[in-house]
Amino acid sequence: MAGTISRIRLENFMCHSSLHIELGEHVNFITGQNGSGKSAILTALCIAFGSRAKNTQRAATLKDFIKTGCSYAAVVVDINNQGEDAFKPELYGNLIILERRITDSTSSMVLKDQYGRKVAHCKDDLNEIIEHFNIDVENPCVIMSQDKSREFLHSGNDKDKFKFFFKATLLQQVNELLETIRDQLNHADSIVQDLEMSIKPVMKELDELREKIKNMEHIEEIAQDIDNLKKKLAWSHVYDVDKKIEEQTVKLQKLKERIPACQERIDRNTAIIDELKKELIEKEKNVKSLHDKTREVNRMKKSIEDEIAEVVKQKIELEAEHERGTRMVQKMSVRLKQLQARLRDFQTPHMQFTQAEASQIEEDMQNIQQEIDYLHSNIKRLREDEKEFSEQLSGIQKSISDVTNEIVENDKRMQQLKSNIEDLQQRQTNKVTAFGGERVLNLLRLIERSHDRFKSPPIGPIGAHLQLVSESWSVAVDCACGKLLDAFIVSCHKDLQILRECANKAYYNYLQIIIYDFSRPRLFIPDHKLPTTEHPTVLSVIQSDNHTVLNVLVDQGNAERQVLVRDYEVGKSVAFDPRMRNVKEVFTADGFKMFSRGAVQTILPPHRRGRPSRWCSSPWLLLLLCLLFSLVSKVFFASDSVNEETGSFSSANDELDLANRKLEVAQQEKTHYEGLMRTKVLPDIKKAEEDYADLQNLRQVFVLLLSLMTYFHVVELLLLPYRSSIKVCVLL
Repeated sequence: MAGTISRIRLENFMCHSSLHIELGEHVNFITGQNGSGKSAILTALCIAFGSRAKNTQRAATLKDFIKTGCSYAAVVVDINNQGEDAFKPELYGNLIILERRITDSTSSMVLKDQYGRKVAHCKDDLNEIIEHFNIDVENPCVIMSQDKSREFLHSGNDKDKFKFFFKATLLQQVNELLETIRDQLNHADSIVQDLEMSIKPVMKELDELREKIKNMEHIEEIAQDIDNLKKKLAWSHVYDVDKKIEEQTVKLQKLKERIPACQERIDRNTAIIDELKKELIEKEKNVKSLHDKTREVNRMKKSIEDEIAEVVKQKIELEAEHERGTRMVQKMSVRLKQLQARLRDFQTPHMQFTQAEASQIEEDMQNIQQEIDYLHSNIKRLREDEKEFSEQLSGIQKSISDVTNEIVENDKRMQQLKSNIEDLQQRQTNKVTAFGGERVLNLLRLIERSHDRFKSPPIGPIGAHLQLVSESWSVAVDCACGKLLDAFIVSCHKDLQILRECANKAYYNYLQIIIYDFSRPRLFIPDHKLPTTEHPTVLSVIQSDNHTVLNVLVDQGNAERQVLVRDYEVGKSVAFDPRMRNVKEVFTADGFKMFSRGAVQTILPPHRRGRPSRWCSSPWLLLLLCLLFSLVSKVFFASDSVNEETGSFSSANDELDLANRKLEVAQQEKTHYEGLMRTKVLPDIKKAEEDYADLQNLRQVFVLLLSLMTYFHVVELLLLPYRSSIKVCVLL
């Protein structure tokens, strides 16, 4: 029932440190020994409902009610607020909570609803509730203290008892109020009588005038009433039209307010489209340029292949010609020795021959000498050719040596790639081997056999508990997390010792073990601690069903502050921009690491002999591309320039696809808002403007009609003194 007290709570009040009393709906009895605090409950109710400390006859001030040794006292009273007599149920609900708090220097009062929400704190609000429920704690019939009851019972005078009863039942207050009202009524009656005496002549004259008006202007009154009613009707129409115009104006204003928003969206998307088109044209130029470079590279490749084949052919021909020249020199040397021998043979018996024979011999000697000179010139020329061919041969041999070295290097790469293939094939059958190889399998078997020794089973390797949102980030995440992916997690130091023993048995040296509380919930990272960039972080591209794994990556690896980007240039702009907050390191999709420490900016390239991505789901395709790229780069360019061009070409293609998607999204959004403007906003505004114009025209018609009525009424008033003369003229 509304107005009844359901519960009383006292804290540090008089003798009570903490008291909670639940009261029934009807009569409640509180019993106890003397000094147990029964009267303190009634005193607390008096204080809660606004009674002064002196009126309770228990203390001189409110702070005297605070229990000795305490700094405050509090009284909380729950008042039922259900039924027909409920007080503001829409505000307080089914329960009104009255809280009175007292300190050494101040006291406060608060009114709360049924859910404990603060509603009011003024004394007037409390008085309103007291008056509504007719609660008067100073009335002895409502709350009778020990002193009041003793005064009532020990009084022997019936008159005093009657006065007590008369005051307690509010009859005295009602009697005083009735006497005051009676005096006011008597005074009002005298005033009314005086006024009636003064207005009697006026009333008599007024009656005569009314009679005359009734007899002479009855018709004019009716006509005037009709005119007034017509005016009221017309003005009512004008009022309705004005109201509709006002509503239509508000509606039209709201509809027009939609235009700037839609137009702003359209303009913004138009600007985005223009910017994306420019970016798309630029990227198409870059792609075309890279495509031309690729064709030039392929052409150079073909040309170098042809040149190598031609050089090899020339080498073979020069070796054959060198061999022929060597044989020819040998033959000529033999021939020269023969001729010299013949010359000596001719010189010895020179004196024995005749003059004719001498001349013949001289001629033969000259021929032989010419032949010798010719042979010497041929030998000299052949030696020069031999020297030139030797130089060419040494160049060709150097080129062949370089190619041979490249072939040996590629064989080593092939062996490395074959090893990676075997590693990836094994990883396809068991994902765990990607994070430690065969030794981690042995370690897991030992952990399984020793599971009863652990307080909590170890978690690891960490990388085996992670999944990537997209495999395109596999290299970047692998570079960012590094050896942390091979680590194990335990819950205490004892488990760390047991896991270390298992690792030694499995010949798994230098195993990283992290101690972490498994019961700790998933860490919540507020937005102001995340990097101020739109690029993803390591934490945003990984998923795991184990919260401990993610917590370790945050606590140990700062995964929430490691930013991932696609492009090398974008990575530099993010890593070295001083406006970017909470960015620890930036990793590109191909493995570059960038970070700044103060004024020092650092860029670390990816490992040239790094292992393949440990999350790759297509190992054969990945390795085939790596092998092809390695062979082409080593054979035809002998530097990292081709790698950069190929990466730029792939990055340019990715950026071109991204720009196309952004352009398509912006065009779709622009088309949507243009259609919304064309089909919804503008037709609604046009119809609202037409309705507004119609209402304005209707209002002008009513105003014109009222103006005419007013004009005719003025004319009628002007002709009123001459109406009798006009009637006489009409009769004549």
